Amino acid sequence: MKEEGRLLCIVIFLFTTICLAETHMNVQAVDEYGVGIHPDLQTWNKVAVEGIILNDPLYILDAMPDQNSPGPGGMWQIYVQGEGNDHAGTAVWMGQCYDNLWGGSGTYTNGQWLAEVFRIDHDPCTGYDFAPGDKVRVTGLLKYYGGKTNINERHDTDPANDFKVELLNAAVGLPNPELITLNDVKDGNDNFIFVQSRISGCEYYQGRLVRISNVSFVDANGWDKDATLRITNGVKTFDVKLGIGYGIYPGSNNLNNVFDVIGIFDQEGSDMAGYRIWVPNYDGNGRVLTDRRPKPRNLVGDVNNDGIINFKDLADMAADWLMCAPGSGGCN
Repeated sequence: MKEEGRLLCIVIFLFTTICLAETHMNVQAVDEYGVGIHPDLQTWNKVAVEGIILNDPLYILDAMPDQNSPGPGGMWQIYVQGEGNDHAGTAVWMGQCYDNLWGGSGTYTNGQWLAEVFRIDHDPCTGYDFAPGDKVRVTGLLKYYGGKTNINERHDTDPANDFKVELLNAAVGLPNPELITLNDVKDGNDNFIFVQSRISGCEYYQGRLVRISNVSFVDANGWDKDATLRITNGVKTFDVKLGIGYGIYPGSNNLNNVFDVIGIFDQEGSDMAGYRIWVPNYDGNGRVLTDRRPKPRNLVGDVNNDGIINFKDLADMAADWLMCAPGSGGCN
């Protein structure tokens, strides 16, 4: 039965890779008012995109189940950045209590929600636990909200609306953050630069990992999980959304004077504004507002930590076989 399961996974993988993925640039295309215009926003066709996971979902939104919440309950979200010439990225989102959202339908019980989170946190064929830096393929429905087109369930718990996340290559590594300045995204009046063609301005960087150098806080007194603080280069300003990672809490801010920020360039709540940089976690390094600690791999049997169990793992294990056997000379 295990061999049949592996064969089925191979067949599914080959089939899905034959189907061409859509580009993130096409998914994020907007009209002159900043509203998404991808044709499948108006259909029930599922769209596939490929790219690199930028964040741990536990550091972005609170996934704790609460089926009685007056709001969305638990939430889950990752950002997937396109590669090469596909200069864009897409947020992938799921909520627990759609009955409490405008136009939503259905609520996951706490048990159902945990099962759904486990499903999208793991590769369906290998059980591999996704982490930032993995290359994945996401297939699902598109929904536009407040400046960006997401992949989600369109606020409906019907299993037909499920999206799926599949592993393409593990531990590819996070992309190098794109170095930008506030002049790239703010005009002379400190207003957001919106360019419909997305060849420059805020739309050009949306959904991607960026780095802004030599900035400082306008006021850091509100530093805490899920807070929004404003940075400045002395002339222009920009909002930084803090995540809910373990390294962000009152008193953990040790960034003095001028520092750099590395985070996900995001947009929320406005068609032509609402841009911000989302920093999921902070590792306390004192120089750059970011988290440089990778999540460890944990797939059982993956000896070399490449996210795949194959003969390479067997070879690595065999090379160390009986290394510490008496008389082998391999024990310290």
